[in-house]
Amino acid sequence: MSAVRAGDAVAVGALLSAGTDPDVRDEHGTPALCLAIDAYADEVVRLLATHGADPGRYGPDGLPPLRKAVDSGSPAVAEAVLHDTDEWRRHREAELLEARSLARHWYEAGVEAELRRRTGAQGTVARTHVQDNEYTGVDEFSLGGATVRDGHAAILTDLEKVLGLRTPFEELLDRALTRPDQQHVTWSASTLLLSHRRDRETWEAATVLRADPDPVHRLFGAEVLRLTHLFDDSEEDRFAAPALELFLDWSAEETDDAVLTELLTGLADHADPRGDEALLRHAAHPDPRVRRAVASGFDRWSPSFSATVRKALVDLMSDPDAEVRQGACRTAADGRDRAPELAGAMAALLDDTSRPVRAAAVHGLARHDDERCVEGARRLPPAPPGTSYEYDLDEVWRYERRRDGRRNRMGLPVHNLGSHA
Repeated sequence: MSAVRAGDAVAVGALLSAGTDPDVRDEHGTPALCLAIDAYADEVVRLLATHGADPGRYGPDGLPPLRKAVDSGSPAVAEAVLHDTDEWRRHREAELLEARSLARHWYEAGVEAELRRRTGAQGTVARTHVQDNEYTGVDEFSLGGATVRDGHAAILTDLEKVLGLRTPFEELLDRALTRPDQQHVTWSASTLLLSHRRDRETWEAATVLRADPDPVHRLFGAEVLRLTHLFDDSEEDRFAAPALELFLDWSAEETDDAVLTELLTGLADHADPRGDEALLRHAAHPDPRVRRAVASGFDRWSPSFSATVRKALVDLMSDPDAEVRQGACRTAADGRDRAPELAGAMAALLDDTSRPVRAAAVHGLARHDDERCVEGARRLPPAPPGTSYEYDLDEVWRYERRRDGRRNRMGLPVHNLGSHA
């Protein structure tokens, strides 16, 4: 229970694997699953659920786990409780319908108003932005000793999907517009659900938004279209050609920087020289978001970059924005072009003020079989605490193996191999 309260998924997983009862209760009679929900520990919730924790076991408050998850406002927690959706549909559909009604109530009432109604408190509501899952976040509201996240619209969307209900395009758009932020779970839940439909009706509804005077509407449409092609892993990939043609035309006339960034990001998913031409037109754009899309978007699959793309990459590697420099480095690293000027531009970044940029330059030089990567890796500052393992830097070790293998075949001295990660 201490591990659950701390949200320590590693410890909880080890204890469950060793045979700990997933339905264990604390000294107050609260099941571990409910305690994990209260702690917003979605990884722990998922572990307990997959190890058989009973979703029908209540705590002293008399609330079932799914209701608590919906009340929490965390889509990540609710999704973890619903990990086996087929099982829920077969045996607990009535509970799913109740949860859907509860999520809709929170969404329509508003988090702050419902929080005040439930607590009876009249003070100032504390509001902070927190990460809810790996990619998106929520706002967290605290009042009268209660804390709730504002992801109820996303929970509602997810529950409708679990129940097999087809929410109209317009309603999903309206939900997203309540939080017009691509990094918020409410927006993300709508665009992801629509993109996975991959049908003509959804495609046409998103395409119509191209002509909308509101740039937020256009951004929503552009994201749905981009993701529709991105997630289409079928052999037909029937939206690939329409997406390319649409984004080429649209990007040439789009005036909003956020929408333009989305369109250029979409063009990067197509190995077509016309995409590179469209990107080049915006290589010196004043908005760094646009330049980041350009730097990361050039076609890496062609045998070599065109002379204009190569020059743009060199220029972008000296951009004032660190993310632009890093993106250009990665494009040069992953491309097949081994032009000396690209390696030279990466080598110039080995003393960059940004450590991620320096690491990208080391990786890129190693991919280019450039000896300067070894010294660059040696001089790389230690990674900040909490940084995950930097697999890109393993490329230096692979370069040394290639280099020393060649030297060995030629009868030259072989250097000791070392790890620079």
